[in-house]
Amino acid sequence: MEKLLAQGLIIQPTSLPGQPTVPPVNIQGPLVGINNLGDIINLSLKFLLPLAAVVLFFVIVYGGYDLLMSQGNPEKISAGRNKITTGIIGFVLLVLSYVIVKLIAWIFGLGGGII
Repeated sequence: MEKLLAQGLIIQPTSLPGQPTVPPVNIQGPLVGINNLGDIINLSLKFLLPLAAVVLFFVIVYGGYDLLMSQGNPEKISAGRNKITTGIIGFVLLVLSYVIVKLIAWIFGLGGGII
């Protein structure tokens, strides 16, 4: 398979006469270890899953804030409860999707383990 993007660069600096030699500089690109679409998906999930957890945390906090600031208004209490419920359901779905994917990968021998 032909590599279309440079994944590494070695720079050999020149030294002046009478100066000590400088070792070569090896620069690695961000695409090292990415060979197919599955590698890209795995790399993006390492970023997106924690981001989704942080967003879910803020949804729950926002729902709690709405619940505290409702001042007994039934509509605002209902809206706050719905936000908290939505956040909890989203968190459960996030965890279940991660566990299901890991379980399927373990069953088919594609991963290192269940968790």
